[in-house]
Amino acid sequence: MARFNHLTPAWVVATAGAVVMLLGAGCATAPYHYGRDQDYIHGYRLPPGEQQITFGTPHAALDASGWIWPGSLIGKLLLWNHKVDSHTVSTQTVAAVQQYLARNDLRDVKVRFNDYCVRDEWRRTFRNRAVAPGWRYTFGLLTWVGYTIMPQRFFGGDHYNPYSNTINICSDLKSVGLHESGHSKDFAGRTYKGTYAFLYGVVPLFNLYPEAKASTDALSYLRAEDDSATWKEGYKVLYPAFATYIGGSFGSLVEVPWGYAVEAVAVIPGHILGRIKAAHVPDGGAREIRASAAP
Repeated sequence: MARFNHLTPAWVVATAGAVVMLLGAGCATAPYHYGRDQDYIHGYRLPPGEQQITFGTPHAALDASGWIWPGSLIGKLLLWNHKVDSHTVSTQTVAAVQQYLARNDLRDVKVRFNDYCVRDEWRRTFRNRAVAPGWRYTFGLLTWVGYTIMPQRFFGGDHYNPYSNTINICSDLKSVGLHESGHSKDFAGRTYKGTYAFLYGVVPLFNLYPEAKASTDALSYLRAEDDSATWKEGYKVLYPAFATYIGGSFGSLVEVPWGYAVEAVAVIPGHILGRIKAAHVPDGGAREIRASAAP
């Protein structure tokens, strides 16, 4: 694919793309669909007695990496939130994720809060029969290697691993936890999980669809649950986060370091639109919206 030779065309494309995509992403107006166990394609059930949620042991020096590692610092700046990669997750954030999983009947997914467990990730990856062996033993293996040599416990980066069906969270943001949980719900209903994961991770621009889907699910869920505070947080965090994916996609078309500039510019409309949307969320949540719309 031809690369842009100058910053201006890429800046225009990234900014226009961010505005258009963000206007159509994260809408929370349709009735929320709560998932059910029978809606999902199962591959590996949690063994009886195994905890669905695990926690890493607090370590002051190790957990300080969120303020040392450049990737974490950039994430804080782009989303303008010090809770990104904080490596200290509050009980409120944990409870929000627990409630989401329970309300959507997601029993198979594992959640690791600031945790690192190479052996268990191996077990979950290669016993997850919901993903075809061809995907598990190639991209699943590569994902496990990446998890092993670049531990999130230090490098940060909230994410969902579809090959092991595991959510990894180290940011103390409810909306981020719900977004990653939304990915697990999306994948849970997919028949061809490995193919979907491959398209998401490799095909340019395809990642925008599952990212928008996960954010929309999280925001719609918060509306349905009348959680106005987290709903507002979601708009302020998830909109610019989605814009970083747009900026990253178009930033890859230009030479370094202009690609980083494109991503930084693209996140601006995300922040603007997110705050506009948050300003329209009433303190009473969806209940207040329904009451005002009643005849």
